[in-house]
Amino acid sequence: MKKIVKKTSEKYVTEKTFKTKFDNFDAKFERSMQAIAKSFADNAEVMALILKEIRDIHEGNKHFRESMSSLYGDVFSHDKRIDNLDVRVEKLESKVK
Repeated sequence: MKKIVKKTSEKYVTEKTFKTKFDNFDAKFERSMQAIAKSFADNAEVMALILKEIRDIHEGNKHFRESMSSLYGDVFSHDKRIDNLDVRVEKLESKVK
């Protein structure tokens, strides 16, 4: 028995086969480009959301630092007053003795 080899493609590229192959390639390429464009759009939305969250966190930290700074200033001034009162009490106690 003789084996028959099937012809998978023509020896020469004809306009019809070229057009078919090119149209297939063009359709696949177009789908790929649309997928990439969608991916970039999705990434842009995600990056905008991340940037918004970072700004919100930054504002929260700024408010926290400002409130801590004012509290530290208040504590420092109260400590100075207490130290001043301690010195005055010690002077009065030394006068009484």
